[in-house]
Amino acid sequence: MVLPENEKTRFAIDTEIVDNKKILPDVFRIRVHAPEIAMIARPGQFIHVRIDSALTILRRPLGVADVDAKEGTVTMFYRLIGKGTHALALMKKGDTVNCLGPLGNGFTLGDGKSLIIGGGMGLAPLLFLSKALAKRGEKADLLLGGRNSDEIFWQKYFEPFVEHIHITTDDGSMGQKGFTTDALPDMLNKTHYDTIYVCGPDIMMRKIYEIAKEKGVPCQVSLERRMACGMGACLSCVVDTNDGKRKKVCTDGPVFWAQEVL
Repeated sequence: MVLPENEKTRFAIDTEIVDNKKILPDVFRIRVHAPEIAMIARPGQFIHVRIDSALTILRRPLGVADVDAKEGTVTMFYRLIGKGTHALALMKKGDTVNCLGPLGNGFTLGDGKSLIIGGGMGLAPLLFLSKALAKRGEKADLLLGGRNSDEIFWQKYFEPFVEHIHITTDDGSMGQKGFTTDALPDMLNKTHYDTIYVCGPDIMMRKIYEIAKEKGVPCQVSLERRMACGMGACLSCVVDTNDGKRKKVCTDGPVFWAQEVL
């Protein structure tokens, strides 16, 4: 069914799982057949997935990592964290999950050269963004980070859509040793970027924004918060903004200009 709203269209539909593949011991990629959502989803939006299990009641918000409008599929990634994601990992091809979406406000695609920065599962919504930028003929550069080489599996997904990939690992087992924030200043000195897009841990995004601000580069961040309804009613995902207002990550975000919330 279509849920009525003044400005947006969103759906609450039962979707069939196309595949639910283990990428790492604790990371899965799931694709569902949801043509209504695939037609209108935008980079940065998310899907609220209901898992019919005795182990969980609330939906789980998963960022849209890719869509295929022709096949009618939506791709998402998730990490095994709690009861809900563990229940989702047990589901097989042909099983049904109810998807509510697309939800939230996504990225504002700017003109010029872009830099995409992600850490951990924060790279999932950035994959959809990279594809959208590439379709406009504006391949971005990618700076991705992880704790070690075992966490760096994203390259094969991003390679068709980005120009250069720079990797950092905390232990130096792949790419540059250190954090994304260690590599960023040198990248900004070497290349002019018109916009930076970031998703990952708050501490990483805050530091990236500080560096970007010093260099005068606009920065958009995608916030990750626990949420119950995903539609702005429960107020569980509210964040304070720098102008003294309170905004809801699920409806006002999850994407914000960094100066609003960091």
